[in-house]
Amino acid sequence: MATTRPDRLHFTGNDEADALLAEEPLALLIGFVLDQQVPMQKAFSGPLELKRRLGFLGAGEIAGMDAGELDRVFRERPALHRFPGTMAQRTQDLCAAIVSEYGGDAARVWNDAETGAGLERRLLDLPGIGPMKAHSLLAILGKRFGVRPPGWEDVAPKHHTLGDVDSREALEAYQAKKRAYKASLRAERAAR
Repeated sequence: MATTRPDRLHFTGNDEADALLAEEPLALLIGFVLDQQVPMQKAFSGPLELKRRLGFLGAGEIAGMDAGELDRVFRERPALHRFPGTMAQRTQDLCAAIVSEYGGDAARVWNDAETGAGLERRLLDLPGIGPMKAHSLLAILGKRFGVRPPGWEDVAPKHHTLGDVDSREALEAYQAKKRAYKASLRAERAAR
């Protein structure tokens, strides 16, 4: 399947972190694993900082690390996440799955998918990737990287996602829409 690669994904406001997300499939997946209970920019900056601290960003190397050492790297100040121990374990679990299922090549998660439904299943099978994250990844892969296996349209989200973010301004608009949506949900719950 022919794919394209943007020079960056505008998720952090840091050009180096944004470029790494586009260049390194593992960085993109780790960013999604870290994207919970912290600001999105911190989550998606995490792979660059992890690479700086380790000196590498490879699924095999991370999967094979001593869990205590990876935990220490995540806890080093400033911590890579609000919950560094949990996220170190989830990152290691993700890397282990990529090694086990895809020979350590994170890009194979999508490059080897034969159908849209198959791609969705592959994403959902990864540790730390649930339905919302899988749908955002589907949108990013299709809209930013041109990864659209047959049936992609059937599983890709129809609503606005990170896949629609192609500039810093688009990121700001996306985050404003997301905040408004969450506020409407809170108001709806409060009204019950």
